[in-house]
Amino acid sequence: MKEKTIQSDNSISNDIRGANRMARNAATGKWMTRFARAGYAAKGVVYLIIGFLAAELAIGRGGAATDQRGALHTIYSQPFGKFLLIVVAIGLLAFAIWGFVQAIYDTEGKGTDAKGIIARIGYAVVGVTYAALAFGAYQIATSTGSGGNSSSTSTQDATARLLQLPFGVALVIIVGLIVLGVAFYLFTKAYNAKFQSTLNLTTLGAQVKRAIIFLGRLGYGALGVVFTIIGFFMIVAAVQFNPHQAKGLDTALSELLHLSFGPLLLGIVALGLIAYGVYSFVEARYRRLIRA
Repeated sequence: MKEKTIQSDNSISNDIRGANRMARNAATGKWMTRFARAGYAAKGVVYLIIGFLAAELAIGRGGAATDQRGALHTIYSQPFGKFLLIVVAIGLLAFAIWGFVQAIYDTEGKGTDAKGIIARIGYAVVGVTYAALAFGAYQIATSTGSGGNSSSTSTQDATARLLQLPFGVALVIIVGLIVLGVAFYLFTKAYNAKFQSTLNLTTLGAQVKRAIIFLGRLGYGALGVVFTIIGFFMIVAAVQFNPHQAKGLDTALSELLHLSFGPLLLGIVALGLIAYGVYSFVEARYRRLIRA
């Protein structure tokens, strides 16, 4: 009887492992990875638009300090904008789903230690963020909504809710410090250029590789600047107990204009965001999606 029980338990374990293996194979198979590459490309489109609009603002030719939602509205306003936005929405959804796949199946090989778990939670957060952005694109394309609030409005609303909680000021400061930690991570990524290990560039020439690494460094550096501003003003919002001091991507870019040499600084960051958009296209083609 005991032997039968052991055999039954082993059979169940084997069935579970088999089911998990099948689920992983389906989630990381050829069609899913192609879907994910489309997601990287869609992300690139969004950041190219944000960067171009910021560059135009910096040189005084119109433009705007906008965020991902603003980029979606810009796409919609173009000829065939509805069709283009639906395509982008599908791509953003693909990127969101891939974020969840990265988190669940550890496709980046981060492991199960504390550092690895934090990284995988980060992928899940990215998945949630881009799922919301994809839904916003769908709303704009189908005229069923405005695509959600701007990043600044969303950040201020979230900050206001946190400030109303017990120890709310401390919580907002902690969030601000986390955002600054993300900024430091992005600056480190730009400096050491270890992101190149995620790319398969063996078929490319040395000059092309250097150009791609430069794009990545410039792009991650620009994102680091933006996250630094967001984190700093979140801490200011906590200290002053004023959620309106919190900034999103759009107002973070606007803040650069208020600094000394503001147009120059905004122009540099805008070029960085454009570089990040181009680098996202490089990822769509050359990124190693399965590393574990």
